[in-house]
Amino acid sequence: MRIKRRIKLSLLLGFLASASHAQTDSAYYARINDSLRMVTDEEFRDPDHSPLNPKDRRHFEALEYFAFNPHFVLQARFEATPGEEPFRMRTTTSRMANYVKIGYLHFQIDSQNCRLAVYQNLDLIKRPGFENYLFLPFYDLTNSEETYGGGRYLDLQGPLGDSVIIDFNRAYNPYCAYSDRYSCPIPPMENRLRVRIEAGVLKYGEH
Repeated sequence: MRIKRRIKLSLLLGFLASASHAQTDSAYYARINDSLRMVTDEEFRDPDHSPLNPKDRRHFEALEYFAFNPHFVLQARFEATPGEEPFRMRTTTSRMANYVKIGYLHFQIDSQNCRLAVYQNLDLIKRPGFENYLFLPFYDLTNSEETYGGGRYLDLQGPLGDSVIIDFNRAYNPYCAYSDRYSCPIPPMENRLRVRIEAGVLKYGEH
């Protein structure tokens, strides 16, 4: 599946970053992002794995991104929330996705306190290799301007410790930003940031 392939790649590179560098080493994270972007562009050009419609893929060269910004590689404090009840997350179609919230990430951007909930997909974790996959969807003030109006995603590898590195330069669009063939989770209201995250992928076309 295309989505599983994208998640595995993001988790692998994210794991290498967090495992090798407890602190935010800018040069190292820049190389990680370059690698992820190069492989992602190759995937988008590949007819067997691209989320693009065929007519768009014929003219595709590369996705557009904000320039890598070390300001958006930051350490967050993880607050676990055990005992949360599973819930149904809305998607861009009538489908409802099964998730459970596992906790919150607390961090600061430009001296503003921010918080994002971290979720686990209760169906995906049953698949081999995804037992520890965690989902971090979010909105920020760039949505519908520089970035896709439906929010963006980050992938994390659990279990999470007390301190977690978030690299917003790895923020990517849901596949719904490229084609209406997909059903994509909509970031819950609690994950709307009142700051601009000028990092990660930009919007595609008129989306």
